[in-house]
Amino acid sequence: MTTILLVDDHSSFRRTARALLESEGFDVVGEAADGASALEAVEALAPDVVLLDVHLPDIDGFEVAARLRRSGDAAAVVMISSHDARDYGGLVEESGARGFVPKAELSGAALSALLG
Repeated sequence: MTTILLVDDHSSFRRTARALLESEGFDVVGEAADGASALEAVEALAPDVVLLDVHLPDIDGFEVAARLRRSGDAAAVVMISSHDARDYGGLVEESGARGFVPKAELSGAALSALLG
């Protein structure tokens, strides 16, 4: 079973995403509301996937993804946002993230397609 860390500063989105992903067979092992907490949680929980919001209150998601890549962490990072991927140009690729899913389109199938 694929383990996931949800990183988003909106608790309502985290609750909704957790329920959705768990109903589709994923194991949500933790949540974080900001970038610093996300980095700590990745180290403590070693998830397979970090579902990472672009806009966080302290460190933006692109920088969190880049730090995870530089640290050699094996977790696959999938960026999420309420905005469209086109709004970020090449930043998703440059961050080392596996890909991007708009929040409105989040599903187990969308996540699996990026991880496959």
